[in-house]
Amino acid sequence: MRKSAGFFLTAILTISFAESVFAQVAPFQPVSKIDSATPEKSVTKHTVTIEGKLIHYTATAGTIVLKNEKDDSVALFGFTAYVKDGETEMGNRPVTFAYNGGPGSSSMWLHMGALGPRVVVTNDPGITPASPYKTVDNAHSILDVTDLVMIDPVGTGLSHPIAKATVKDFWGVDQDIKSVSQFIKQYITANDRWNSPKYLLGESYGTMRSAGVSDYLFENMGIEVNGVILVSSVLDFHTLTFKDDLTYELYLPTYAAVSWYHHKIPNTPAGLEAFLKEVRTFASGDYAVALGKGDMLSDAEKDQVLTKLSAYTGLSKDYWNKANLRVREEAFTEELLRNDHLTVGRLDARYKGINQDLLSEYSRDDPQSTQISPAYIASFMNYFYTELKVNKNLNYKINAYTTEGFKWDFSRKKDGDNAGLYIPNTGEDLASLMSKNPNVKILVLNGYFDLATPFYATEYSFDHLGIEKKIKSNITMKYFEAGHMMYVKPASLILFKKAVADFIQGISQ
Repeated sequence: MRKSAGFFLTAILTISFAESVFAQVAPFQPVSKIDSATPEKSVTKHTVTIEGKLIHYTATAGTIVLKNEKDDSVALFGFTAYVKDGETEMGNRPVTFAYNGGPGSSSMWLHMGALGPRVVVTNDPGITPASPYKTVDNAHSILDVTDLVMIDPVGTGLSHPIAKATVKDFWGVDQDIKSVSQFIKQYITANDRWNSPKYLLGESYGTMRSAGVSDYLFENMGIEVNGVILVSSVLDFHTLTFKDDLTYELYLPTYAAVSWYHHKIPNTPAGLEAFLKEVRTFASGDYAVALGKGDMLSDAEKDQVLTKLSAYTGLSKDYWNKANLRVREEAFTEELLRNDHLTVGRLDARYKGINQDLLSEYSRDDPQSTQISPAYIASFMNYFYTELKVNKNLNYKINAYTTEGFKWDFSRKKDGDNAGLYIPNTGEDLASLMSKNPNVKILVLNGYFDLATPFYATEYSFDHLGIEKKIKSNITMKYFEAGHMMYVKPASLILFKKAVADFIQGISQ
């Protein structure tokens, strides 16, 4: 196996959800640029009706000076905080720290898609027309049950290094975990939230971050989180690399779900969940055995497996045969609707786009990303600078990918292992936390049509945490008939809010 940082950077960037379009979109350019070590904040008052109840809240958007463990100033760290007004016992009021992934993404997507008090309207799962875009009050924001702090890691949002620090101090698995943890500690100190119930909510690479941050806070700062919410989770990147047979097995149930959605399966089963249970059994059984036999697989055995693969995915036996039973994600998205001159989305395979090269082997475009990103970017920028009244000379970076020299350090240095670990797995961190803090609860939200972080790979990772059986009940899995950003589907946003609210209220009350 090739072990290079470049390889894993490529792997992880292809995981990013709507962030993947960022490199194609010019970043917002302010009239002039402020590049100093002086923090700025904008504080505004608002109201929003959530689940039928009027909520008064204070929004604070800007930066703080981040200090490292030596108390040196190392960054201006950007955030947007929403705090419900009128709460007299802040020790009883939960606070949730949330972020997206990438790595290299700002928190804009969760901010304007699910959690914050304002939400972008898109034509899910179709093409959203060009501006003017519509932004409305989010009747399903989580602000009614928890205060909210949207975090933008260094290189995104308003966050950037200062003094002697450089991006290398922040752009890496361990570096990122440390800096986000330091921000959380500083925030709860500055805002008297040490005794508040605390939650982490991350999406995609943000779930890898959350697993690491939750353990780092406990081990190094004595901060115990009450719960961790993982949205479209990836803890072990080995499950997504397609470098051995395991990845093919773990992707198969999602292929089947996507084919089911697009009615490409003969005699399409009525119930998705029962169908996927059958596919899971095949993936971990006959399919895994066949892949394991390699060249020793007989023709008769191979034909039986080919028949099943075709029946479960709608791809022809001939295609599966030519692929030697192994179809990568980017090949699947291109092949499924090839005869319709279409390709399907990777982040959300409900989305369809025009296939301009019918002979192409791999898809080069993600329809969901390209179809919703302009609406999110324009709506967020308008909201950030007009409603939250942030200084327009401050340049909010949607992502770090446009920064020259962006490169993520995937090596890890744990327990004195100076050799590092090039395929990161923060499932180990989460298992460590759950063993030391057996009261912590974990909520995992999965999209059936998510080809970036497939649900069966998530299940596999959690089945291999190696934790005691008595604390496995602390983990709750929820599923949505949607994709990576399941909340862009209006019906799923309602279910998303209910799952998160029930989780937090069930612990905090």
